[in-house]
Amino acid sequence: MKDVLVYANSLSAWTPAMIWAAQIASTLRGGLTGVYVCPSPAVGYAAPYGGIDIAASLIASIRKVEEEAYAVHAQFERRAAEYGVRSAQWQVAEGHVPQILQHLGNWHDLLVIDRGNEAPWTAPWEVGNLVLTTRMPTLVVPPGAPQRQSLDCVAIAWNGSPEALRALHAARGLLAQARRIVVLRGTRGDPYSEIGWRPVFSLETYLARQAFSVELIDIESADGDIGATLLDAAAQHDADLLVMGAYGRSRFSEWAFGGATHHILHHSAIPVMMRR
Repeated sequence: MKDVLVYANSLSAWTPAMIWAAQIASTLRGGLTGVYVCPSPAVGYAAPYGGIDIAASLIASIRKVEEEAYAVHAQFERRAAEYGVRSAQWQVAEGHVPQILQHLGNWHDLLVIDRGNEAPWTAPWEVGNLVLTTRMPTLVVPPGAPQRQSLDCVAIAWNGSPEALRALHAARGLLAQARRIVVLRGTRGDPYSEIGWRPVFSLETYLARQAFSVELIDIESADGDIGATLLDAAAQHDADLLVMGAYGRSRFSEWAFGGATHHILHHSAIPVMMRR
């Protein structure tokens, strides 16, 4: 995990996601890329009455924002260096945020984004869209997260799903920094229940091979609200970070009926690393 990407939704201040991204890049001795995405005049614009004048004004406004965004690069690199980042760069793009981040994800290992309710693309449902679209390991930092990154305890949500396995695999760099790792094991499906079953993954063998010392804790949700159960268990063990697979069911199913990803995106008080 050497190339960390952070989506900057503000030009005036460093958000919790930017702070966490810089500390992770510094801890892992990797590089940090910050990106600010300007809206494209071609996205979502339909010319009303007097459309030519309004379009010209809109384009001029966007160009001003772009100039302001480019001017931030020295400040971003200087602030990243204060956190110990050895290599930092600032990118400015124009277009649709999910597509821009998906493109940058081709050469980055981790995306870090804020979760809030005010800035663009930080509402829980928009964050979920970014996780799905980019298909990157994504660290979601909630409002009020501690400014100083702490990995005294990392909790892993484990149910044997491909999403959980991909999240675990992607998080190895962060897990190696943790003083304590707690695996919260939920109900697992029977790998032999279908014809032509897949090779069985041994969690214990994999963790031992990575030289991770972990605590295995079985959890069960009596009312079926696994998201709340996971957050309660993580809080009980004073976890600073939760690692989990995202959208084990369809996105529509999560939206319509609720689910672990849906609940955690709305309610987690600690950063969550997700992987689809």
